[in-house]
Amino acid sequence: MQPEYSFVIPVFNRPDEIRELLQSMLNMRAPVSFEVVIVEDGSTKSSETVVAEFQDRLEISYYFKMNSGPGDSRNYGMRKARAPYYLILDSDVLMPEDYLEEVHNFLSASYYDCFGGPDAAHHSFSNIQKAIDYSMTSLFTTGGIRGGKKAVDEFQPRSFNMGLSEKAFELTNGFGRIHPGEDPDLSLRLKQLGVRSCLIPNARVFHKRRIDWKKFFLQVKKFGMVRPILNQWHPGSSKITYWFPTLFMLGLIGSIVLLFAGFSIFIACYLIYFLIVAVDAAIRNKSLYIGLLAVRAVIIQFSGYGYGFLVSNYRINIQQQEPEVAFPQLFFKKHGNQE
Repeated sequence: MQPEYSFVIPVFNRPDEIRELLQSMLNMRAPVSFEVVIVEDGSTKSSETVVAEFQDRLEISYYFKMNSGPGDSRNYGMRKARAPYYLILDSDVLMPEDYLEEVHNFLSASYYDCFGGPDAAHHSFSNIQKAIDYSMTSLFTTGGIRGGKKAVDEFQPRSFNMGLSEKAFELTNGFGRIHPGEDPDLSLRLKQLGVRSCLIPNARVFHKRRIDWKKFFLQVKKFGMVRPILNQWHPGSSKITYWFPTLFMLGLIGSIVLLFAGFSIFIACYLIYFLIVAVDAAIRNKSLYIGLLAVRAVIIQFSGYGYGFLVSNYRINIQQQEPEVAFPQLFFKKHGNQE
């Protein structure tokens, strides 16, 4: 019997994450049939034996291919999938019991060819992971753009929790070679083609994210580097808010300098903001310690993104460099048709 949904999950050297994800999927309530497609992206630490542990409990298939990045691996998985609707996940998520119910009920009532869902921190996550989750999702840090409480048309889904119809995949040929940034690029191309996308606010996943500060800084720096490239590829998509992290950090540095010159009003504004973040994060997580860690996460997020965004703008818009020349590390090479 053909499944109604295909979960498509690329994985690279993370067999333990796949085990946790598949284990959480066993607990999902399934109003309709689904399959799981695991695509191993040239890993040296294979997940094949882990997948085999679940073969008798989930309808699951496993494919190994040359390393070509998560976007190309998702495309590969969608070509292998049997359902007409693909549910795309990262390997570092856990599934709530009601995920598939929320997706199916929403799409049955109001069909969209593309959707995104929010992410949250699971109670089992580390304190640093919870602080990073707050920084990436809070109204006080990102304005709640990664998933609010009501459905928003033209929401740009992220590939850790994204739905895509077979029609939308065929229209766009799926994800591009850039990474990160392959998901907003796909969302913007879908919009240009007139394909509707939305947020399903209750279709959340528990997203682990990076587990230490250095990896988090490098991740958000890449996010900042990618944005000017996307703005160039998709004229009209640029927003003034993309400059906020850069301006925030320049302002913080300036406030510290002015403090030594006897002007304390500016640094006081920042301290008030950090106090609001700490209190809100502490209340949300019921932990004063996580509240303090959230302040560190916010500073790392804004400094990493802001620095990457500033450097990328200089190279792309001032020096007029081609994106793949300026930042070759953001692009995966294509290995041809890996069928």
